Amino acid sequence: MRQSIRKRMAVLFIGLMVLVMAATILVNKLFFEQFYTHRLQNTLVSAYTQIDEHITEQGFDRDFFTGPFTQMCNSNNMNVVVVDENYNTVIGNSPLIAARIWGYIVAGDNDDAEILVTKDHYIIQKKLDSAMNMRFLEMWGTLSSGYRFMFRIPLSSIAASAEISNRFILYVNLVAILICAILIIWLSGTIARPIRELTDLAKRMANLDFDARYTSGGEDEIGQLGEHFNHMSQTLEKTISQLKSANARLQKDIDQKIQIDEMRKEFLSNVSHELKTPIALIQGYAEGLKECINDDDPESRTFYCDVIIDEAAKMNNLVRKLLTLNQLEFGEDRLEMERFDMAELISGKLQSVRILAEQKGVTLEYEGEKSLHVWGDQFKIEEVLTNYISNALNHVAGAMKITVRAQRDGDKARISVINTGDPIPPEELDKIWIKFYKVDKARTREYGGSGVGLSIVKAIMESHRQKYGVENTPDGVRFWFELDLAQGEA
Repeated sequence: MRQSIRKRMAVLFIGLMVLVMAATILVNKLFFEQFYTHRLQNTLVSAYTQIDEHITEQGFDRDFFTGPFTQMCNSNNMNVVVVDENYNTVIGNSPLIAARIWGYIVAGDNDDAEILVTKDHYIIQKKLDSAMNMRFLEMWGTLSSGYRFMFRIPLSSIAASAEISNRFILYVNLVAILICAILIIWLSGTIARPIRELTDLAKRMANLDFDARYTSGGEDEIGQLGEHFNHMSQTLEKTISQLKSANARLQKDIDQKIQIDEMRKEFLSNVSHELKTPIALIQGYAEGLKECINDDDPESRTFYCDVIIDEAAKMNNLVRKLLTLNQLEFGEDRLEMERFDMAELISGKLQSVRILAEQKGVTLEYEGEKSLHVWGDQFKIEEVLTNYISNALNHVAGAMKITVRAQRDGDKARISVINTGDPIPPEELDKIWIKFYKVDKARTREYGGSGVGLSIVKAIMESHRQKYGVENTPDGVRFWFELDLAQGEA
């Protein structure tokens, strides 16, 4: 289970404080008495040195003993007794201590004492006074002047002082732990908060959410880390964006290559299919002529030749259209934009196909203005119009009527070729612009169609960046395209 860094820091610091407090109490309990005793020993040695300096065989300095020395004794709760060679008290007023000096020096009554220091002129020891039921730190011996002395400091208060000190330290430490615990919890929260923010930021970045930003700021290491996270997030977002763009371009190139390969295969298949029949007919009738199958029948020879010429013309027309379409699709055929009269172009085209229309019993009509100037490549627009009218002548039925209409539509001129007859199945409307696609293959073959004409229309209109289309009407089909009106015509 994951643990919060805030809790871990709080537990760690509070635990350290408790450990320090326990160690302080333990050290105080074990070593306080020794430390205090050693300090008192130094006090006794200092008192010995001062007394030895101020007491000589000629006498002693009363000003010193009534002044500084008395203050030292009072501040350290020390009893001082100095006796001469006859054990008469020179300094001090304690007959009991004077008696003990005689007992230690003369009678050797010192067996139950704990000797701490032994020197040539003095001994420092711990001694239990059974009469007073108190332990004392004592120093006794002989001064340079020959006087005997004894300094005595009670030790009974040391244990009590140590107990009081431990209790006081305990109370102080408990209060300190409480205050520090509050500060540590606040401080750990302050430290953990930006770390949690960085953790959430890293998680969002792992999920590719690069809008996430570190906002807590700060000049410390965590703040600098947050700034680096922000910079890394921006860099990753930019890099991934570039990778996605490169991947999209690569995928587009792959799709385009696949499409080109498919188009090439389809093109070869369609061309092979379209050329197979005329080539077979040409080959068959040519072989018939070579073998003089109908040598005695001039009409048959003429028919054979007409079939060969007709099929060769179809092949030539197909190849020409395919070359034109190839140039348009690959942008190798430039547009020659010019201003021309669309109404005049339509009129000329209708005039050229009127004889063919009359042979089929088709009525041709034009609906529109006598003059309508537009912008475009006149040669290619004529190709579009020719394909539309040829397609209408090949599929006209019913009332046997073809209407070419030119009308204004805002800043555009819309040209429509409408023929009566059977409608195009709705599911086929979007497919008729595909190369070699034929709605009625038998009928298309009957009039010699290749399925390329409308693909040429599509390529020409897309190169002009203009709209085009087809739609069924109540009694036939309408093909249309648009061009920009010339200035002054809109």
